[in-house]
Amino acid sequence: MKKIRSFKNQYLGINAHLHSYWQADGDWSEFHTSYIVDVTKAIKLQLLPLGYTAAIEKSLQIRRMDKLDSEPKSDLTIYDPDPVRPFVRTTTGFTGAYDAVLDLPEILDYEEEPAEFRAIAIYEAVSGDVRGEPVAWIELLSPSNKPGGQHATEYRLKRRKLLDSAIVFVEVDYLHESAPTFSRIPSYRVRGRSRLPSPEAHPYRILVIEPRPMISEGKLYLHQFDVNDPIPAVAIPLNADDVLKFDFGTPYHKTVQEALFTYEFVDYSELPENFDRYSERDQTHIVACMVAILEAAHQGIDLETGPFPCQEITLETALAQLEILQHQND
Repeated sequence: MKKIRSFKNQYLGINAHLHSYWQADGDWSEFHTSYIVDVTKAIKLQLLPLGYTAAIEKSLQIRRMDKLDSEPKSDLTIYDPDPVRPFVRTTTGFTGAYDAVLDLPEILDYEEEPAEFRAIAIYEAVSGDVRGEPVAWIELLSPSNKPGGQHATEYRLKRRKLLDSAIVFVEVDYLHESAPTFSRIPSYRVRGRSRLPSPEAHPYRILVIEPRPMISEGKLYLHQFDVNDPIPAVAIPLNADDVLKFDFGTPYHKTVQEALFTYEFVDYSELPENFDRYSERDQTHIVACMVAILEAAHQGIDLETGPFPCQEITLETALAQLEILQHQND
């Protein structure tokens, strides 16, 4: 069967084929590094007009916290050059668009356990190259940091250390095959063909945790999304009343296209690996996208003009259409 490939991401958001491949193959690191770099560039472009800046660390490798009192290292630091602004906060609460808001003490596992860990940290800058206290921390989760992973307990303790320091924490989770890092968030993880995700579970999420002025008054702002949903823009509180509204989707599409990930690893004529680990809802979205892509390819339409509109059809109908198109592609 002829492979159907394109440089451009054919999904509106997370590429289900690509992320299924990476989770099955076990090699997440190249995407992690590439995406961190692109997020850094995009976030710095928005921070400079706000009076903040960002700097990327020399190494993007996971670093281990051998001592509990050691300082966390990040992939990206963002600084505030204003020495007064960190201590000024005039609003009574953070506002922004989100799917749910949860009281931090209720969702936080107090037995959280320190880490090898990749992140983007946002720092204040006092002047010039002098770095002050962190303002926020952005973590792109790796499989090893999620429940059941090699460094999961270390990650949870390190996260708690940052929250105890009143640092805003943003957790980006594009890994649908492992459970959320907070047990009270419904898990999408499926084991075997006999189980389905909870109806209220979603495969992807971005959490914005505001622990200020203290954890006991903190909030967790939950953004969840499904296959073929655009990756949401989220509001990240900085110092005083400053808020960064950042679209994680733009650097994502840049990363998967410019690093040639989709062209190298994705064949849209075949179902993604471990297709049964998606909910029926998301299986339908995946197959409907595949039908749209294959129809465009058979019509001679340049796939780089995609992504293409997907039909609102049942999974059974979508699979039947896909089978016909696959035979035509033989």
